[in-house]
Amino acid sequence: MDRIEKLCQEKGMRMTEQRRVIAQVLSGSDDHPDVEELYRRASAIDSNISIATVYRTVRLFEEAGILERHDFRDGRSRYEEVPEAHHDHLIDMKTGRVVEFRNEEIEQLQARIARELGYELIDHRLELYGRPIKQENEAN
Repeated sequence: MDRIEKLCQEKGMRMTEQRRVIAQVLSGSDDHPDVEELYRRASAIDSNISIATVYRTVRLFEEAGILERHDFRDGRSRYEEVPEAHHDHLIDMKTGRVVEFRNEEIEQLQARIARELGYELIDHRLELYGRPIKQENEAN
């Protein structure tokens, strides 16, 4: 049993076979797929899964705190399992690839800024958008 399916059971969710497949696809994803991509992957496993089922299941998982939704300025919601440890994202604007990272200096700076403004930092989300830097040998 994968992690998402386990979380669903812990939360008392009824797990249909189609929800299991979607949970399995999400658990096996190392990227941040959107619903269309989840549908492609899930329907390759079970051709009876409809896109409407994927939408409903993703919304259910999100409402249960199992999935986190991201809008990375590309016009589509993308999903990842709620992480055990905080991380931030760098989005490659050329390819759409999402790089997860954690930087302690950035974390400390954000907490310091909140304190200086009279706040205790409870949560935050950092998204950096960039494009690859051309290497010198690529420019020639």
